[in-house]
Amino acid sequence: MSRTPGKSATGAAAVRSAPSLANGPVCPAPITTVDRVQLGHGSGGKMSAALVAERFWPKLQNDALGKFADASVVQVSGGEIAVSTDTFVVQPIEFPGGNIGSLAVNGTLNDLAMMGARPVCLTAGFVLEEGLSFDVLDRVIDAMAAACREAGVPVVAGDTKVVERGKADGLYVNTTGVGVFDDALRPAPHRATVGDVILVSGPLARHGMAVMAFREGLAFESEITSDSACLVPLVQQLRMFGADVHVLRDPTRGGAASALNEIAQSSNVGVEIDESSIPVPSDVRAACEMLGLDPLYVANEGVLIAFVSSEIAVQALHQIRRHPLGSHAVVLGRVVAEHPRMVVLRNALGGTRVVDLLPGDQLPRIC
Repeated sequence: MSRTPGKSATGAAAVRSAPSLANGPVCPAPITTVDRVQLGHGSGGKMSAALVAERFWPKLQNDALGKFADASVVQVSGGEIAVSTDTFVVQPIEFPGGNIGSLAVNGTLNDLAMMGARPVCLTAGFVLEEGLSFDVLDRVIDAMAAACREAGVPVVAGDTKVVERGKADGLYVNTTGVGVFDDALRPAPHRATVGDVILVSGPLARHGMAVMAFREGLAFESEITSDSACLVPLVQQLRMFGADVHVLRDPTRGGAASALNEIAQSSNVGVEIDESSIPVPSDVRAACEMLGLDPLYVANEGVLIAFVSSEIAVQALHQIRRHPLGSHAVVLGRVVAEHPRMVVLRNALGGTRVVDLLPGDQLPRIC
């Protein structure tokens, strides 16, 4: 419940409706006046926000949960710790560039890192479906173990449940992470400031399109692979800039568009991004066009967005590029005083359109 709307929870701020897209057709919003959960409630968009704000938050609210960041900050004897949890239901379980095991480790460690925390340990819970192949299970556990070794973060507790055939699509995984803070780096969703420069560490939309292309059996000239990776080393590259790093976010479910909207709303600022600066690989762009998808809304699992003060933006970009995960980092946009709580895309001709939160789900079961 410590997660953003792009993951598994959201804040009341994200529930407030943003303006509709200014240009072009949009898909009709799903029907939300129902008495049952719909797939769109897991989208990371407006339906997710409403689900949490109307159902979970009124009954579970507390100070730690109320920050609505990637991880909750919990007071303990002698200081603070970061805690984050996530449940992974990606379908298929294995995809080009990873599987549900490595994805679960990387996703949870990344959420801790986006708060400036250094991950200490993980827990893992497994829901196994009767009939799951041991070969598949072994590959998932091997990938999870390899990701933990690479990050230097152990799984210290776990649980396994088995359900009847047809009840779990093979395998679900829940991971919870614990991290510790230092005073060098404490980004937060509400710290975006007018004048900030927005950096993105690499190409967008790879994970979502890798999963979708593999799921649907789509063939392209080159195989699209997930960008799933642990971002802790990349955050370490930014630690030297301390308080000048205002916000960090990994734009997972709901993509960069949802992450930017959440930050704009939390900080009550306007966000402008430049269309020509959006980094999307050509094969991913072609796949998005084939399926009628906007890459700004497609999930990523190995990319971070950083809001940094203009004074250190050039140095921060250079520092990110020094790490292999950030070698293709670019300036995505800036924070402005105009149109607070809105994200606007500016094209090469000077025209603009609003980049809104989606009401429902573009790509279900991506993470």
